[in-house]
Amino acid sequence: MTDATPTKTRMTLEEFKALPESNTFVEFIDGEVIVSPAPKDPHQEASIDLMRFLIQCQCTDEGTLRSAPTDLHLGADVVQPDVFWVSGDSTNCILGQDGYWHGGPDLVIEILSPSTAKRDRGRKYRLYEQHGVREYWLLDTVADFIEVYHLENGRFVMQDIYGLDETFTSPVLSNAVIDVNAILKH
Repeated sequence: MTDATPTKTRMTLEEFKALPESNTFVEFIDGEVIVSPAPKDPHQEASIDLMRFLIQCQCTDEGTLRSAPTDLHLGADVVQPDVFWVSGDSTNCILGQDGYWHGGPDLVIEILSPSTAKRDRGRKYRLYEQHGVREYWLLDTVADFIEVYHLENGRFVMQDIYGLDETFTSPVLSNAVIDVNAILKH
């Protein structure tokens, strides 16, 4: 069985904002509404393990940690990162009076799925880069690695690719040591 392909519809940002609130994974990128199927269990397990790790390491205490489905407005686009973190002193990403987050968070983490990997590595990668996301992680639950990028002079630079039994340091999270096994070992 293959993953379902996201459905796409064109509309304006105003029409998108008028849609009723839901728990469906819906993004608005380049004037296109993209509805994705619910993630499969390995994706959800990685998301829970990731959130648990970030909370337990207390590296996100001085900010706000969110997981999908949470709308993040980046200019005229609206995305739903799997996980994002905004530092307590961030001026780049704020919770607006409309109840949504606006601007690039300090850290964005996407968990790759067959139906979203191209978008996570393409359009969303460029959006996060353009909006000043300081660190971007791509988790692959099949190949068991985390690809880490950091923003340097307005462009993402690959820090490295980390596999099981490896750790890495996250400058954005006060140099916290990130244990790949704690997030991806199943």
